[in-house]
Amino acid sequence: MKRRVVGVVAAVLLAAIGTFVLLAYVRSAEDRALAGEQVVQVFVVSEAIERGASGNAIEARVRLTKLPAKVEAADSVSDLSALEGKVAAVDLVPGEQLLSTRFVAPEALAAQGDIDVPEGLLQVSVSLESQRALGGRLLPGDTVGVLASFDPLSGQDPPGEEPALQSPHSTHLILHKVLVTQVQGGTAPVAVPGPTEPSTTATAPGGNVLVTLAVDAGSVERIVFAAEHGFLWLAHEPATAPEDGTSIQTRETIYQ
Repeated sequence: MKRRVVGVVAAVLLAAIGTFVLLAYVRSAEDRALAGEQVVQVFVVSEAIERGASGNAIEARVRLTKLPAKVEAADSVSDLSALEGKVAAVDLVPGEQLLSTRFVAPEALAAQGDIDVPEGLLQVSVSLESQRALGGRLLPGDTVGVLASFDPLSGQDPPGEEPALQSPHSTHLILHKVLVTQVQGGTAPVAVPGPTEPSTTATAPGGNVLVTLAVDAGSVERIVFAAEHGFLWLAHEPATAPEDGTSIQTRETIYQ
């Protein structure tokens, strides 16, 4: 009986020692992987944080992570006290850096509320790379200008006919002051060399942002066509921004 007890105790001790050694190895391997890099510590979301969550109560849903300074977001959070008295302005997903710009005063969030869509408008969502949507920093209630870019059209000419003229690359601001009603996402994981993905994954601005826009029926068609056959960009366009001075841009016109 005593031998059995001694065996169990020994097994528990060996397991504890093994765990300690493994953790020490992982930490040292992580440090070796970051050797020669300027390293910073920032908070990364480890468990989903819903819109409206208090900055005072998210400690259990984030973790402090080492990552190279070159992938640190300009507004990353390294001290949770910076979020005291604020709430999350958007849903935050695991893997993204904790950004101070994604937290606002409670009254600011209350003022946003559920965005009222003007009567007669439709809503359409587009998935855009972060740099095409202001780095993912759009908020519901913002207004944006929508730009569409297209590559030259290409196709087969019928046999015996003269080659058709090819359209040029083009870009144009097609819609003004479009209401943003919802924004999801905004940052994406960036792999940092290391032994295990969970402990060596950092975040940097990037990834896709899902933006929902409220527009009339004709504008929905234009947005969907551009998203399907070209490229979309969004530019922040407040109510005071002028709308004149735009024209279709090609390689020939941008130098004029």
